[in-house]
Amino acid sequence: MTVLFVYDDSSLLHDTGNGHPENIGRISSIKNLFDNEPFPNLIQKSSIDASDEQILMVHTQRHIDNVFKPEITEGYIRIDNDTIRSSGTSKAVRRAAGSSIVAVDNVINGIARSAFCAVRPPGHHAEIERSMGFCFINNVAVGAMYAHKHYGMERIAIIDFDVHHGNGTQQIFWDKEEILFASSHQYPLFPGTGSSEEKGINNNIINIPLSRGADSDTFRQSYEKYIFPAVDAFSPEIIFISAGFDAHVDDPLSQMQLNEDDFFWITQEIRKIAELHCDGKIVSMLEGGYNYKALCTSVRAHISALI
Repeated sequence: MTVLFVYDDSSLLHDTGNGHPENIGRISSIKNLFDNEPFPNLIQKSSIDASDEQILMVHTQRHIDNVFKPEITEGYIRIDNDTIRSSGTSKAVRRAAGSSIVAVDNVINGIARSAFCAVRPPGHHAEIERSMGFCFINNVAVGAMYAHKHYGMERIAIIDFDVHHGNGTQQIFWDKEEILFASSHQYPLFPGTGSSEEKGINNNIINIPLSRGADSDTFRQSYEKYIFPAVDAFSPEIIFISAGFDAHVDDPLSQMQLNEDDFFWITQEIRKIAELHCDGKIVSMLEGGYNYKALCTSVRAHISALI
């Protein structure tokens, strides 16, 4: 199965300062993995700048202005304690969101069966009018709405297995019946949302909160019991993944007990559902993962399962 790898050097321009967990080394380590370990049936493309029009599918003009203005020539602007702008952030943000556009075009048009976008900054915490949690623009939401509005897709599933709840994605699609959003995450943990009672206006939101220390069995059983049956019943035309690898046992920002075998397993199971309903169409966007070694072994497992 042909997999598209979307990577752009602009991710290296987003400087978050010394000691920040969401840093350039995350993407550098992934790029080194792909440079030094060739994968079969993998093609690579660069990103494009997401336009204001494309970003406006999920955010407001006020939010766009807050993200990209004022321009920075030196130093930093701190949006909150976690979310920091530097002179290269605007380019990285537009290209991260644009990666989802490139991926959707190539997957829907049959150039690749699925795609993985190695991007930073991540996106799933970005709300309609709020940057937070390292995130500025909600990359996966931009891709999903592009598939809906540009290609007319009416049943789009987003599966988020990042250890943190995708509060931004949930907020954006809270009342959108064409989007099914399913998230597993450690709970309680930042950002504090994601209880099982949060279901969306159209019951299109599925949250699986997992306790601190949750292991492989708990993780897999939750998907087999709740998320996979719901996605299967939804019969999606394309599946998006918010692929955060920070539920790994070695990640410094969480206390779950997963490993790369779990990320291979969940990707393989998602691929099976995609093959059943939408000819394998999957677009995966990198979210979290803050231990370089664990991130690379997990991305390797993720790509291997897609292939």
